[in-house]
Amino acid sequence: MSLGTIVMKFGGTSVADAERLKRAAGRIVAKREEGYRVVAVLSARGHETDRLIADAFEVSANPDPREMDMLLSTGERVSCALCAMAINDLDHRAISLTGSQAGIVTDTSHTKARILDVRADRIMDALDEDAIVLVAGFQGVSTSKDVTTLGRGGSDTTAVALAAAVGAEVCEIYTDVPGVFSADPRIVPDARKLDVVSFEEMLEMSASGAGVLQLRSVEYARNHGVSIHCRSSFDDSPGTIVVSERETMEHPLITAVTHSTGEARVTLTGIPDTPGIAGRIATALAEANVNVDMIIQNEPVSEGARADMSFTVPRDDLRTAREALEALVADLGEGGVEADESMGKVSIVGAGMKTHPGVAAKVFTVLGEHGINIEMISTSPIKISCVVAADRVPDAVRALHAAFELQGDDTIRPEKPFGEFAS
Repeated sequence: MSLGTIVMKFGGTSVADAERLKRAAGRIVAKREEGYRVVAVLSARGHETDRLIADAFEVSANPDPREMDMLLSTGERVSCALCAMAINDLDHRAISLTGSQAGIVTDTSHTKARILDVRADRIMDALDEDAIVLVAGFQGVSTSKDVTTLGRGGSDTTAVALAAAVGAEVCEIYTDVPGVFSADPRIVPDARKLDVVSFEEMLEMSASGAGVLQLRSVEYARNHGVSIHCRSSFDDSPGTIVVSERETMEHPLITAVTHSTGEARVTLTGIPDTPGIAGRIATALAEANVNVDMIIQNEPVSEGARADMSFTVPRDDLRTAREALEALVADLGEGGVEADESMGKVSIVGAGMKTHPGVAAKVFTVLGEHGINIEMISTSPIKISCVVAADRVPDAVRALHAAFELQGDDTIRPEKPFGEFAS
């Protein structure tokens, strides 16, 4: 008798070599033998995606996005085919599918596509035939019938979307760490593993640098009511459950300190202080598919003076952002574009902040006491983020983690960067 359907996702470090890939195959088979119908999503092996990107830049200074998607989608297909072979050798029938074969339909935004629909008929038919279904993560087919990829960490989103489509009980994300921690243990060795995190907290953590779960996967899970269990590929210990806020038992003041060193600050200088300019700037960046995080505009001190606007973007998007803004500046006939790649971001996240005043004051005081200058600030009801110099990020993380007493007994020292796609 079937216990229901479960989706298992294995990240790049979990299938990095033959031994690890066969271990993943064994875990998949074990779930099937427990009585579950199993859909597994696999990432490309190890640093395969990075290698493919490097290959592209060896032949082109500006690779065509459509062809990049054709290239990058191959890594996950290799993982799935190899894992299917390993599962078949364990006397279970497995079938590997590309994203398009699995019915994952996306928009037409190459290298950063969003899932529009999952037409899981072929997956359901294979499950009904008692097969284990392996799906290549990170990819789909666009409404224009082109291969697309979902951006860094996109296999998480693939897994969550499939879990919603097939009605899975849970989506298990197997990674190189035992779960979600109160800070990156490479920086804070006594960081505490979190047993339960709300979707709202995990969204803020992912958005502010936590590399364990991709932001879009958490958004999709929240919107479709899919529980996520983030756990280690290398042992059977329970990991971190991500569920709705009403299912969490308590709301600690601060849950975690997160950070990112993948930020760049862009400043538009000498722009006209007139209505509509901010809208034109935001539109130019949106049309270039650049996500903007923090925004600060310096108001002119006198009438007729020029204004400056600064914002942060992912460092990988800096060139695209500059090109879009330089075109806008040329159209305006005034202003300039400056960029600083030496920025980092540190954030504190916690649902308890909603009802506790004074948290921001403590953050700013702690950073000041450690001589860490704050360049930019943004807040939400459960997050405070500060842009600081990149070389001071580790000091800021340690200072805030200690100040809010987040230490625990769980320790881990990953040999790889913390999380499958940590920056």
